[in-house]
This record gives sequence, structure tokens and C-alpha cells, in this order.
Amino acid sequence: MEGGGKLAYSGGGLRHETKLLRSFSSVEPRRFGLGLIVGLLVVACAYFSTAKFDAVNIAMSKHQTSSSAVGISSPVNADDSSKQPLDLGVQDEGALPKEEIKAEKDDGSGISDSGVLDASAAPLNPATEGGKDEVPEKDDDPSAVAVLPPLSSDSADTTQESGVLEDQELQVQNAVAEAANPPESSNGISSSANGSSPSVIPFPSDPAEIHALAPAPAIQAPADRIPEVETPPPPTPEIQAAPVQLTPPSPEVRQADLEAPPLPDWKPLCDVTSNHRIDWCELDGDVRVLGTNSTVTLVAPPGADARTFREESWRIKPYPRKADPNAMRNVREVTVRSVSGAAATPACTVRHDVPALVFSDRGYTGNYFHAYTDVVLPLFLTARQYSGEVLLLVADFQMWWLGKFLPVFKSLSNYEMVDLDADPRVHCFRRVQVGLTSHDDFSIDPTRSPTGESMLDFAAFLRAAYGLPRDVAWPASAGAANATAGKKTRPRLLVIARGRNRRFVNVEEIARGARKVGFDVSVSEGGHEVAPFAELANSCDAVVGVHGAGLTNMVFLPRGAVVIQVVPLGPMEFVASYFRGPSRDMGLRYLEYRIAPEESTLLDKYPREHPVIADPGSIKAKDWVSFMGVYLFEQDVRLDMKRFRPVLKKALSRLRAKPKNN
Repeated sequence: MEGGGKLAYSGGGLRHETKLLRSFSSVEPRRFGLGLIVGLLVVACAYFSTAKFDAVNIAMSKHQTSSSAVGISSPVNADDSSKQPLDLGVQDEGALPKEEIKAEKDDGSGISDSGVLDASAAPLNPATEGGKDEVPEKDDDPSAVAVLPPLSSDSADTTQESGVLEDQELQVQNAVAEAANPPESSNGISSSANGSSPSVIPFPSDPAEIHALAPAPAIQAPADRIPEVETPPPPTPEIQAAPVQLTPPSPEVRQADLEAPPLPDWKPLCDVTSNHRIDWCELDGDVRVLGTNSTVTLVAPPGADARTFREESWRIKPYPRKADPNAMRNVREVTVRSVSGAAATPACTVRHDVPALVFSDRGYTGNYFHAYTDVVLPLFLTARQYSGEVLLLVADFQMWWLGKFLPVFKSLSNYEMVDLDADPRVHCFRRVQVGLTSHDDFSIDPTRSPTGESMLDFAAFLRAAYGLPRDVAWPASAGAANATAGKKTRPRLLVIARGRNRRFVNVEEIARGARKVGFDVSVSEGGHEVAPFAELANSCDAVVGVHGAGLTNMVFLPRGAVVIQVVPLGPMEFVASYFRGPSRDMGLRYLEYRIAPEESTLLDKYPREHPVIADPGSIKAKDWVSFMGVYLFEQDVRLDMKRFRPVLKKALSRLRAKPKNN
């Protein structure tokens, strides 16, 4: 057996040895030395690569975890975890090739399911990104904190041979780990997934203990297994924003903001019941005024229904004497209506951004008193709230009359008045009022005024409209004049001398008696123009006159002046009230003198037993025409100066007294 074996071996081996010797003999010594060095380098690299993988295999097999988050499968048998090799999805259970170790590093997680940093998950070198060749990391590089020493769980000799290298690597790794992640407690590492707090990773065959590296702040593990390691705050807060928010977001527009506000409930266009003096209408929206046919039309807004809009038609005379047929006879009627379609009314010719007031200047406006109480004062009440931003549309336009009060109209409106009857254009507004606000004859109720105006405000407005200088009466207004002239001034009395009826028959005697009491006296009847008489009235401190329109000029008196109304014979109580209350409301002092029958010229026409003298009430009971015909148009006044002188003295004392309401 032995010899046959040799023959068989030697026969075949002789030829091989001969070839081997020839091959070696043909190799140059220089090339042989280079090949030997290359071979040693290959063996060394293979050794270190195998040692690194053994350390990873030992660490992962020691701690049983599920590695689904980092792409590594869990061991099949949990009880034999110390001996079971890692299941990396390869056929061979031996050491992994270098290429698969690189693929494992590229996963980017580096944390096992137990919360311990994977030793093989070293950060990638930037030079290897983008498909470039891998550059081996240096052992002394601080970034390579995940590289473990070449340990093997199967041989203790290997550990002894590389002990010096291991000690150096462990010192570098521990120093880097402690600098990057200072320990929270004496254990060095926070608790793992099972609640324990291991500070080292034990190896069965290695007597040394290697500290596990804390996870870097940028590495994130599953939410339920994130190590509770306190990391230093970042230098700047991280701003997370969706790509769509790179530009400033536009404000959110809600559907409710796009919708128009709901329309209010419908109310009748006109009010013909609440005021005993005037009917008026208020229209808001698309309002169209056509003066040539005296129509004011409200067009239904879009979306209007039976709750918010109705078709109506009214006929209104915009003058505050609706209970007096004589006054309303010549006032033009205005049709106020509402229609559902814009096609039912002419298209707009002129559009206005300000509201409009429609009123008439007819009726009794030829009378000076009625001009104020029926038009001027109601217009002040209605238009004052707009501070000039209102258009006046005048029906029954009378330029001769409007010219008398032009300063008033210019003070109430910044625009030229419109002759409604002669204007063929269609004026369109957002708000129109037909008819003016009116409370009573020559009176204002501040509680019902749109902006709380009173008669005191009305008088101040007229003084300003006509540019009158005096706001207060004597002696307050005379203080500066006295100091300048060096002499005493006297209060001034205006005696209103009427021209046709209710005249003062003895006006010269009245003037002499007033001068004896202490007044400077002026006598005037007035004229067509308002402004000159307004200036005269404002220069006086007291006025005396028989009941009539002339007393209306008291609106130009300064505050604190005295008004003396001489009431003629007859049942004149109710007409006397036209000046009694308003004078007090304007801050004036009111005195009233009722004449005796002997002071009336009616006694020259009727015997004392006649009902006109003995029973004036019976004349009034007949009708208004009989009353006016006798007591207002037929009598004049002859004042008894002995009887009237005490009234003049009282007026002087009132002026000297300190005003109570001023």
C-alpha cells in the first residue's frame, strides 16, 4: 500500500515538479519579491476586514432586536442569539464581503432596535457619495466613531496580538463619544428599549468592556425606542414649512365675506300718519329722480324678495302744512314709487355721491314768518346732519324767494340748488328724502332732532350764515366799546313799525318814552332783503313790536336780548305762543304786553257793546277768516305810554341782570 502510493504519487508528481521547478527558475527575483509584498498586503486587508465584521456579528448577536427599521433581519431563534450569525440576506453565513459591509453602512441609520448605536454604521465619507469609490476611513479620524477594534469572539490569541492597537483605538473612541454626548447619569447611556440602562456592550470571549457610542443628534430611531439622550440645543431653531408656504400666504377669504349682507326687511316708503304737519318719504338704494314728471323711483336690488321689497306708489306734497288746504293748494305733488325692474324707469343721466332732499317753497312762504317756520327751520333740521354734503332739489322753484335766503341755503349745502320742475335729467342717488323734518311752528324738539339741535343752535346758525358779529347782548357786548370810548354806552331798542295793519299809531311817542327810560332807539319797518334787516336786529339789545311776522327777526338778536311782544285786542293767546316759547328757547328774555280796548283802533269802528269788543270769542268761533279779518287785518295799536312805560323799565332791568340760561 505504501509503495503503491508512492509510485502513483511520484509518477504523476514527477512531471508536476519538473514543471514547477522550471516555472520558478523562470521567475526573476525582483518580480517574486513584489508579488510576495502584494500578497502580504492582501492577507492583511482580508484579516482586518474579517475582524471588523466579527465585532459587528458579536454585538448584534449579543443583543436580540428587530432590525426592520435599518434593513437587518432579527435572529430566528431568540434563545440562541449569542451563537446565531446575522441574517443579512446572503447565502454564505461566513464573513461578509466588503461590498455588503459598504451597503450596510449606506443604510444611514446605524441604530439597532434596542436603541444602541450600530458599530458598523459609520458616517459616509462625502467623497464616496454619488457612486464614487469608497475611501477607507482612518482610525484616528474623529468622524469614524463607529469603527470597532478588530476583535473576534472565537480566538483570544488575536486579541493579545493586537492589544496595543485596541487600547489606542478604545481611548480615541471613548474620548470622541464623551465629547459629543456627555452622559446624563453615572451609567453613561440612557435606558434601552426594555427599560434597562446598559453602559457597555459585553463580549463573551473578551475580558475588556467597550463603551457603546451615543447616537448623534441628527440620527433618529423609531418613536418608541428613541434613546433619552439630552442633546445640546441647535444654534438656530429649525424652521419647517411646507413648499407651498415659501411665499407669504394670502389671507383666507371665507365664503361669508364674499356674500353681500342680507337685505333688511321692507318698510313702507312713506310716513303719512306720525306727523300732523307733513308727510315724508325715505328711499335708500338705487333711487332715480325725474323732475319733469315729478317722480322719485326706487329700483329693486338684486336678490330682493317679498320680504325685502314691495312695489308701492305714493303721492306726496313736500310742504309742512298738510292740514291746511289753502296752504297746500299751490304745492306740486310728487309721485314716490318702488319698481321691481330697472327697465320700468329711465336710465340715469347724472349720478351723485351725496344724498338729496326734495321740498317745496310754495304754500305760505310769501309770509316772512312762514318762510322760516315752514322751510328755513325744517331745512336746517333735515340738512344739518350732512354737513353740507347734500343736494337740494326744489319743487315749485321761486328764485325771487330763494334769493332772499341764499346765505342759508349756501350754508346748508355745498352744491347749487336744482330746479326740479325744469330739469329734464334723471338724477340718481343712493339716498333721497322727500319732505322735510318738522316738529311745530317755529320750534324744535331737541329729543326728536336728528342730531340733537335746538332753537339756540338755530339762532347761532343764522347769525353765522349772515356773518353777524354780536353773539351776546348789552352790557357784556359793550365792555370793550366802553373801555375804548371812555364813556358809558346805552342798550339799543328796535321798534318794528309795520306798514299796513297792526301798526303803532303813536310810534314817535313810543320812541321818546323809551329814550327817557334809558334806551337808544331805532325804528324800522324792514324791507325785501333779509341781510340788511338782520344786521340791524343784531346791533340791538331789545325789540318791541305788535304780534306779526316782523318779530321773526328776533332770530338775529344776540343771546340775552329782550323781546317785547305787544298782543292786540282779541282772542290772540294761541298766536302769541308762536313767539313766546321760541324766544326763550333761543336764549332771549321774553316780555308780553296785552293792550286794553282803548289802545285798539277797533274801538273807533265798533261800539263797546259789539261782540268784536265785548265778546271776541264769539268771533273766533265762527271761522278763521272772520277772526283774521277783524283782529289781524282791521286793527292798529295806540300804546298808552303811562301804562307801557313800566314794561320798558323791566326790559332794561332784564338786560342789566345776569343771564340765567347763557
